[in-house]
Amino acid sequence: MTKVMEPEIASQTFGDPAHPPMLLIMGAMASMLWWPEAFCRKLAGKGLFVIRYDNRDTGRSTKYAPGEPPYTFVDMADDAIRVLDSYGIAKAHVAGMSMGGMIAQLVALKHPSRVISLTAISTSPIGIDTSHLPAMTDAYMKHSAKGAKVDWSNRDQVVDFMVKDAHAIAGTAHPFDEKLTRAFVEQDYDRSGGFLSATNHFLLTSGEDRGGEDRGGEDRGGEDWRGRLHELKVPLLVIHGTADPIFPVEHGAALAEAVAGASLVRIEGGGHELHPDDWAAIVDAIVTHSQAK
Repeated sequence: MTKVMEPEIASQTFGDPAHPPMLLIMGAMASMLWWPEAFCRKLAGKGLFVIRYDNRDTGRSTKYAPGEPPYTFVDMADDAIRVLDSYGIAKAHVAGMSMGGMIAQLVALKHPSRVISLTAISTSPIGIDTSHLPAMTDAYMKHSAKGAKVDWSNRDQVVDFMVKDAHAIAGTAHPFDEKLTRAFVEQDYDRSGGFLSATNHFLLTSGEDRGGEDRGGEDRGGEDWRGRLHELKVPLLVIHGTADPIFPVEHGAALAEAVAGASLVRIEGGGHELHPDDWAAIVDAIVTHSQAK
């Protein structure tokens, strides 16, 4: 199937194409909408040409049969390059969140000539043993286990679970807006045509998003990325909430320590989220990092 090799990847841009490009990669089960439009416009307003896109099996990008993802984690890194190619962009600043942060690390390792700088948000280092780092919190593990009982083809069940999930991953610094979150999840669900295919992200063989130990993985050409994080040469910024229940902040610290010259910005009380009250700090850090190169 040609679709397996060349998926349709939906994307959207903000800002002036003449400005330095910034590619945003979101995490597991999350469409581009999880990079909020207002957040993207703030980045664009600081002089960046911002691109967000739907990962495979999310949003309006190509979807596959649930339980049978014919692609790997590394294939998703190649999708990021495909997005840049579609805009005729030779190289870009890249930012990834959660599983998207892992994908972004792979993009920078596999395609170093295409990446100007790298920002990793709420994620974990790839290709190294993270078993000594704190695991996801017991409270989140208890919540996450309930996902196995969700009928992912049932809109009401899925929306309810995803709203609870958003609450479970929220930090401690800001109040949780359940009404706004529910409206957003409903919008994302309807735009995506449901989230059933998105559950494929948890079956990938090269890494995990929610609290799992990264397994390094190999791409389809047999190239092994384990133990190669030190080869990362592009400037790295790590942004991590101190109250992240999925990847405790020690994961962000370990990533920053593994890459020479990397810097770590801690969001006090921040969770596994892009909370609007933290946008100013996050945007400023990303923009300052991009301007340093």
